[in-house]
Amino acid sequence: MGPRPIRAAVTECIGTAILVFVGTSAAVATAARGVDVYDTLAVVLAFGVTLVALVAAFGHVSGCHLNPAVTIGLAATGRFPWSAAGVYVLAQLAGGVLGALATWVSYGGRARSEGALGATHPMDGVSAGQAFVVELLVTFVLVLVVVSVATDDRAESAIAPVAVGFALAAGIFVAGPLTGGAVNPARAFGPNLLAADLGSLWIYLLAPTIGGVLAAVLYDRVLAPAEPPE
Repeated sequence: MGPRPIRAAVTECIGTAILVFVGTSAAVATAARGVDVYDTLAVVLAFGVTLVALVAAFGHVSGCHLNPAVTIGLAATGRFPWSAAGVYVLAQLAGGVLGALATWVSYGGRARSEGALGATHPMDGVSAGQAFVVELLVTFVLVLVVVSVATDDRAESAIAPVAVGFALAAGIFVAGPLTGGAVNPARAFGPNLLAADLGSLWIYLLAPTIGGVLAAVLYDRVLAPAEPPE
């Protein structure tokens, strides 16, 4: 590995840590403080707005994937080198841990004991299979938007940060009441690992990755060659 992929991976680690820190801080604030602080809408906005800012800030540095499902999806369609994909994914997972640790430090022990550091797991009455499908679908939507606005020269690049951030927010709106709305293996990995909530972690590692690959392949093979009829 040369210095360029390593430096880009460091950017991925920092960006993922910021995304997880801000989002999970909003998620645990009420439990950690013992008073009503934020509602579900605030958590959705925390993740979505933060991703808008990060894509605008780091998109030109690393591509700002901040999500193993994005990296693996792009690599599977030849839009990102496999030689760098591994270090990107490791950096993103490490960023997820650092972000969750930052939330723990900021909000104290109650953030873990009462808020589980924002760990994601299927809600009551939601089966593992249902949670798997939901996480796959919402990540499919996110990665489809990412691939479209970030890799197709016909797309308006200036709108990419807003489109990607809004796509993440939309995914959490759908999945939040059912799965907690990870939409990102790294976002689930850090909080669940530090909160020792590992029983359903496999869902959040595998389902988004499959959804990301399917979205990238669909865009690459079917949608990218399309043009509006004249």
